[in-house]
Amino acid sequence: MTAITPDALLAELHKAADAVSSLAAKLTEADVPAPSALPGWTRGHVLAHIAGISNAMARQLEYAARGETVELYDGGYDGRTKAIEMSAGHALEQHRADLESALERAVRAFDALDAAGGGADHAGGVGAAGWRTPISYRGGVVLDGGFALWRELVIHASDLKTGRGPETWSRQFCEHLFAFLSARVPEDQKLVLQPLGLPRVTIGTGGRSTVINGMVTDIAAWLAGREPSLGSLRASAAADGVDLPELLPWPSGVPAK
Repeated sequence: MTAITPDALLAELHKAADAVSSLAAKLTEADVPAPSALPGWTRGHVLAHIAGISNAMARQLEYAARGETVELYDGGYDGRTKAIEMSAGHALEQHRADLESALERAVRAFDALDAAGGGADHAGGVGAAGWRTPISYRGGVVLDGGFALWRELVIHASDLKTGRGPETWSRQFCEHLFAFLSARVPEDQKLVLQPLGLPRVTIGTGGRSTVINGMVTDIAAWLAGREPSLGSLRASAAADGVDLPELLPWPSGVPAK
């Protein structure tokens, strides 16, 4: 798998933000309370969450530019949940306004990494080295936050159920998910991912080996806890067909203590 450079990631963030904006622009008022692909969540919940995580990640960078860190969500994950529930029922016009404001704030914060040149400037911006500035998300750096926002925008765009499902995810994005979601493989297992027509990828280090065959997008969707849209997945162990293995929860955005 080819490593994704900060420049390439920045371009992907712009594309993902534009895609979310385009999808929101096509929604009708009746679409907002309709079910999303996430159990118990309407499209309004998904829109509220996308706005929330975009603002949260922008805040990570804004504090990083001052040499500070701050928790991902104001009020922690309880604050996140309350904000989503309070905003989910908003009218479509309000959702669009909130979403556009949050996406613009987040993209602007990442754009400032390059605009500031080499290192911090007097206005508080950060340059190329800013991608390695510490943030609180997963106890990582700004680059980790960029990948997180990319995942959130692409995956939740599919959760809106507007015809842009996992089958639209790029190979580059799917392979990124393979690496990030290797944390979902149970300790005693090893998964040999065999995307059709592509090199195989092994994740996990356990002794029980399962081969997962299928389209690259179906494998990535399954790892991400989403419904594979092309129906191509097949699992086998010792050459026999088996059920797809159970996966661990999504990796937490809060550093382990």
